[in-house]
Parts: sequence; structure tokens; C-alpha cells
Amino acid sequence: MTAEVPFLPFSRPTIDEDTIAAVGAVLRSGWVTTGPQNQAFEALLSDYFGGRPVRTFNSGTCTMEIALRIAGIGPGDEVITTPISWVATSNVIIEVGATPVFADIDPVTRNIDLDKVEAAITPATRAIIPVYLSGLPVDMDRLYAIADKYKLRVIEDAAQAIGSMWKGKRIGAFGDFASFSFQANKNITTGEGGCLVLNNAEEARLAEKYRLQGVTRSGLDGIDVDVLGGKYNMSDIMAAIGLGQMKNLENVNAHRRQLAEHYFQCFGPEFEAQTGAQLPLQAFETSNWHLFQIILPDRGPGTRAEFMARMQKEHNIGTGYHYAPIHLFTMYRERGFKEGMFPVAERIGRLTVTLPMFYAMTKADVERAVEAVKAVLAQ
Repeated sequence: MTAEVPFLPFSRPTIDEDTIAAVGAVLRSGWVTTGPQNQAFEALLSDYFGGRPVRTFNSGTCTMEIALRIAGIGPGDEVITTPISWVATSNVIIEVGATPVFADIDPVTRNIDLDKVEAAITPATRAIIPVYLSGLPVDMDRLYAIADKYKLRVIEDAAQAIGSMWKGKRIGAFGDFASFSFQANKNITTGEGGCLVLNNAEEARLAEKYRLQGVTRSGLDGIDVDVLGGKYNMSDIMAAIGLGQMKNLENVNAHRRQLAEHYFQCFGPEFEAQTGAQLPLQAFETSNWHLFQIILPDRGPGTRAEFMARMQKEHNIGTGYHYAPIHLFTMYRERGFKEGMFPVAERIGRLTVTLPMFYAMTKADVERAVEAVKAVLAQ
């Protein structure tokens, strides 16, 4: 590695001293599992999402699975989603016994192509799981028009999209189910964890059952189980981190927008024409800029691996990729998926690279990353 400059990772959480102290207070309290901190965190999230019911969980994966279960989706049902996401998005469909159906992505937004979603609907389709890649929402008006037309449930995989907007409304403050992740590289974190925004008190109560073994308690010693639940509750340690993170969310997202703007300024208007690379959509009214991703020019096998290796070895800069095409994983090939079925997703999934983007970054870090990208591509 280059020793002259410090390593610049593609992501790093920022946790302030007040939050660290709050975690210490939870540990000293003796109540470290789900308790008062969770209640406070859920109340704060509910307020953030316009008063809708919110329940916290230990991941942003089980949130989607539980939404599917609440919606009554299971064997014999189809759920349409994107092939470009973390594999959890489609794994949860299989987990409830339903069948994942992929629709290719839009080459500009890199989100699921809603025209292809509508074309993929069959009599067995029960739901759509759109993914808001890098924090960029799909066309929400069109999404819900399709859902209404075909009477489909929507489970929004908004894992990356806390603070993203659509026509002045926060993602999660309207619509159907909305699932958010608080994993370590998200705009706010609880270490791991997530939350599910629900539609009404009945769904919220059912989510609580699925969250903790299907249990319903009454009085001092009353207990019953009427659904098959799991062990998905968030600890108060995690909730204390979340409460601290939420205090700074608006600043975090504002800073990310500034960093994204600086990326575009530094790359300049000629970058794409000169290199053959593709920058993301300049969506400053909607995206929370969870990630800043470029599509590399296709120089054959090994294009991305070579680029990432040289960024680290020659410039001491970390990169990532989000994501590999789900349908080409072995488990999905065994379900009948193969190369050529979703060509846009396959090209972008092979050539996308995630550049550094996190709250502690400076504009100088952006300049360093852009200079490195240009140098590697020039060689």
C-alpha cells in the first residue's frame, strides 16, 4: 500500500461521545435488551415518518420478511424485485415460500425499471419490492399507480434511503411498508439493526409478534402464542446508538449532498466522454447520497478487480461494489436464472464501483478520490 497518505475507506461510521456515553448508561442500567431505549427510538422514528407506526428490529433483512408475512404472502405467490441489490432482498421472498421474479434495471437510475415490472406481473403476483439504490427512490407515483392497478402490496427496500425525498415527502412517510437498515455503513447506524414502517396499529401488533416468537403477553403472567415468530428484537444498546445518530441525521445527509456535488465538480463535464465511465444521476432533490457509484468503461474480464486493486495499492483508497447480480448466484441459477436474462443489471453489476462517501470525509478527500480514479482510468 501507499504509505505516504492515510487510508481512505469507502465508508466509516461516525459515533459521537454523547452517544458513547449513552451506551455506557444503558450498560450500567442493567436493562440492555429491548426496553425503554427502544420505545424512545420507535417514538422518534414514528415522528420522523409522519406519525406512522414504526417497529425496530435486529436487522434490515427481517423487516422485509416480516412485512411479507404480515401481507399474507407465501407459497404459490410471486414477488417482483430487482436483480441489483444485496441478496437479502430476494432471499426473504424465498424464506416465506414465495417465488422471486426479477425485472431488469434502468441504465440511468440503476433502480428497477417500472415498465419491466408491469410487464412481469402475472395472476400470481402479490407484491413488489423496489430497492432505492444509493438512496435514490424510484418514481413513487408510478410505483404506486402500478400497485393500485393490480392490487399489489409494496414492501419498499429503503435500506439505504433514510432522509431521501419524493416531491417534498420523506421516503417512509407515505406508501405501504417501508424497510430501513441501520447497518454500519448506512447514513445512520445502530451497529446492525433496522426498522419497519407500517400502516396501522393492527400491523404493528402483528410485527411485534413476529419479532419475538409470536408471543402476546397480558397481565402479570398471561402469555399466548398464535403465530410462528422469530427472535428479531433490537437491544437497548443498539437503540441508544440510534437515538444519538438521529440527532445528527439532517447534518449527515446535508454533508453527503455537498460531497456528491463536489464529486461532480471535480469529475467535470468531460469525464464521461473522455473515459467512457458513467457517473450517477444528479438527483439532489431526492437522494440522501448513501453511496456515490460510477460505472467503469468495459475493458474486458477483470476490469473492476484491477481498478479496485490499483485504487488501493497505488492510492491507498478503498472502494466497494453494490451489487453483484443476484440472479447469477448459484442458488438462483439452480432456480432457472441464467446469463442474458437481465442484460442491463448484468453489465452494471459487473462494472459498478462505490467510491468513498461518509460523514467524516472532507472535500479534500473527494478531490483525492477523483484524482485517483482519473489516474487509474488513464493508465
